[in-house]
Amino acid sequence: MKVFRGDSSGGEFVDYTVDADEGQVVLDVIHTIQATQASDLAVRWNCKAGKCGSCSAEVNGLPKLMCMTRVNSFRPGEPITVAPIKTFPLIKDLVTDVSFNYGVAKEIPAFRPRPPEADGRYRMMQEDIERGQEFRKCIECFLCQNVCHVIRDHPDNKPRFYGPRFFVRLAELEMHPLDTEDRTELIRKAAGIGMCNITKCCTEVCPEDIHITDNAIIPLKERVADRFYDPFRWIFGKLRA
Repeated sequence: MKVFRGDSSGGEFVDYTVDADEGQVVLDVIHTIQATQASDLAVRWNCKAGKCGSCSAEVNGLPKLMCMTRVNSFRPGEPITVAPIKTFPLIKDLVTDVSFNYGVAKEIPAFRPRPPEADGRYRMMQEDIERGQEFRKCIECFLCQNVCHVIRDHPDNKPRFYGPRFFVRLAELEMHPLDTEDRTELIRKAAGIGMCNITKCCTEVCPEDIHITDNAIIPLKERVADRFYDPFRWIFGKLRA
């Protein structure tokens, strides 16, 4: 296995030879390397069950969760290369600084429910609830952020583009049947949804199989278009004014 070793000042891939047992995942091999050959190898992980999103990396050039990538999915004798995700600044070895994402999360207005009904209860249609249920599966692995070329290839876009993970978050809030907050202007400007050209690369790498492009990004684009670029709505607004 070739593992990237280094920090923000530079680094290189280092070869490690490890006997992999049946059923092991890439993260198991990384732990074996830590225990037997490189105790200072830095890697972020937590649950090892595909639920925390911590162990994101690029395995043979593909964005993966190391804990969900089985060693036997590669051909016998095929070299396995493990590198940190590219879009975020490198801290050390396989650990990157993903704090950009937490900053974006703070900019999104929180859920604001409408007042309850006269009996003090909230009532929703089941189909309305199910529409946003898919988005709650997100484990914040940031693999979608990593492959999004808008920020992967153009880091200077980060101040103007939230990225697919946060379009999922915005869609979850906007489609909630009880939410009353209007985030359309934020989606258009601060979130920069117009910069997304719907290549679906984010959908392809999502370990939770969330249909990010079709079910989150495109509906948000439609909301922005209806609000700001519909000529009939513009004319009607002028007449009312």
